[in-house]
Amino acid sequence: MAEAWRFGPVQVHALPYAPGQRGEPQVHATLARWLQRAPEEPLPLQRDAHGRPRLLAPYDDFDAGWSHSGERLLLAFGREVVLGVDLERFRPRPRALELARRFFVRAEAEWLQALPAELREPEFVRLWCAKEAVLKAHGRGLAFGLHRLEFRAGDPGAPLRLHACDPGLGAAGDWQLHEWIPQDGYHAALAWRPRD
Repeated sequence: MAEAWRFGPVQVHALPYAPGQRGEPQVHATLARWLQRAPEEPLPLQRDAHGRPRLLAPYDDFDAGWSHSGERLLLAFGREVVLGVDLERFRPRPRALELARRFFVRAEAEWLQALPAELREPEFVRLWCAKEAVLKAHGRGLAFGLHRLEFRAGDPGAPLRLHACDPGLGAAGDWQLHEWIPQDGYHAALAWRPRD
């Protein structure tokens, strides 16, 4: 059963996902419906030089992105925005702190280190999702570098806020972030900013 949400100018659908399959073919029918096209019509969707999917004219004022984990897939769609979405299934991550020290900003790794042990992995997943959502929106994904943006949360579970980022990502204050639990056992993050 598909679920749907709206966050500001972005709508998101949760769809079943067949592990091991590419996500793109699984989002075509929903994207076609949103664009008011017949499902059998080819979508005007093309990947750029970095692999990010882009909608072509006459739909180039729209943006879409998707993410899958476990048996779920999230598809996000909005107009006049640049967006990115990330979905992560909760599972043991015994190397979370090691990964944070290696790839995150120092302040984020220190914040995770100071947390009680039982909170480290869930908070690591939140940071990871938020970072990946922004980086997917930017178009370079993880290759751009997790260290090029810094989130602040304060207390565990408090809303994450993009505190600073590489100028290539634009101004930190332009980004909106929404986190939620789309289904038990999963964490999701959606990032968007107005299109330039």
